[in-house]
Amino acid sequence: MADLSAELHKLRVENALLKKQVSLLTANGNLSQNPTAISSGGYAGDAAASAFPEEVQWIAGAGHSLSGLEIRRYSRQLLLPSFGVEAQQKLAKASVLVVGAGGLGSPVLLYLAASGVGCLGIMDPDSVELHNLHRQVIHSEALVGELKVKSAAATCLAINSSLRVQEYAFALEAANALEVISDYDIVVDASDNVATRYLISDACIVANKPLVSGAALGMDGQLTVYNHAQGPCYRCLFPTPPSQSACQRCADAGVLGVVPGIVGTFQALEVIKILTGVGEPFSERMLVFDALSTRIRTVNLRGRNPECAACGDNPQVDRRTLPEFDYEAFTSSPLCDAPPPRQQIVGEDQSITCRGYKEVREAHEAHLLLDVREQHEYAIAALPSSLNIPFSLLPQQRDAIVAAAEVTTSLGVKSLPVYVICRRGNDSQAAVNELRSFGLSAYDITGGFQSWVQDVDPNFPFF
Repeated sequence: MADLSAELHKLRVENALLKKQVSLLTANGNLSQNPTAISSGGYAGDAAASAFPEEVQWIAGAGHSLSGLEIRRYSRQLLLPSFGVEAQQKLAKASVLVVGAGGLGSPVLLYLAASGVGCLGIMDPDSVELHNLHRQVIHSEALVGELKVKSAAATCLAINSSLRVQEYAFALEAANALEVISDYDIVVDASDNVATRYLISDACIVANKPLVSGAALGMDGQLTVYNHAQGPCYRCLFPTPPSQSACQRCADAGVLGVVPGIVGTFQALEVIKILTGVGEPFSERMLVFDALSTRIRTVNLRGRNPECAACGDNPQVDRRTLPEFDYEAFTSSPLCDAPPPRQQIVGEDQSITCRGYKEVREAHEAHLLLDVREQHEYAIAALPSSLNIPFSLLPQQRDAIVAAAEVTTSLGVKSLPVYVICRRGNDSQAAVNELRSFGLSAYDITGGFQSWVQDVDPNFPFF
């Protein structure tokens, strides 16, 4: 470090002397005799200023356009031989659209803002909620309830006030995708639903934009780059959407907060590499991250599929068809991160509202409350005096459930009514059908704990 400081001091003095020489040559009319006198760049520091106070100026090397403030801000990147001034200038001229300002989008936006990307587009229709904060580190407690795009934009500008930020407080849809995406050099998929993934990929193909895609769920993460250097698109790898049951979301399956942070940081890295031409982007490969073992492996992907409906030789998705394509019908899932709609399986005669069940409890009517959530969910929060048997275990626990519902009276043994509750009211309906096949009188508590919080107890910690 001492050697580097001495070398920098030497360069600063030499630059001040060069500037002085140019001034003297100009005054004597001899500049044309020494055209290379101002060929090197640097900064004339305090030591030179004491000798030549009127000549203390910095000189841009090789004709670059970085300001003195930019040089100081990005100095640690500029010092990298593989990066340098040229790469920094490319970042300054670049624009990036980030779809999603959540767990993945947070580190992407933070690092791109800090790195010096000239323009960031932030797209997210949601507002900041308390349960976001363990992973969506671009937001804060003070901004709970604020639109995510406004919260994220404020944080990015607090990091780097020279940024240009465009806020899109609405969801990406087939009708607006091409108009928005066409304005940017590169797109980052930081969404959390399969319908949006297909839409972003298709739009990037049509608009000819590279796409950096990431995913995080539970303890696992994935990363790849689509539509870059003749690489495949999302449809090439997944021509047929997965079943709805296979498409879990963080809101249902959970996620360790740091996992999307790691994947999102990798996404930011890939964006910087593509924009600057530095390094080898992760095209035709997929990074797979296992947080439990802290292992990262690379999977080679097949190349572009000539028969792909989006990027193949005879594409079916183009500028004319994309705005009309029904991605929700194609994937059987919504174009948002909202939970899937509740399915009505049992009839009203086999259901009871949350308010109705509250009256049953207050009247102390004899019954069995069966909670069919998974055991780890039950351990977080539950209603008192409930029996927890996960839905998947009901067949194996038939005898135990029947026994738990039985009571002995003066007239003999009888079965109590069984009220069934789950998180959102879907598994509980299926459980009612299962329990009735056991010969029990079972009733679904409509809407599960989600409705319980809305209609009965807002203080119950629904998650």
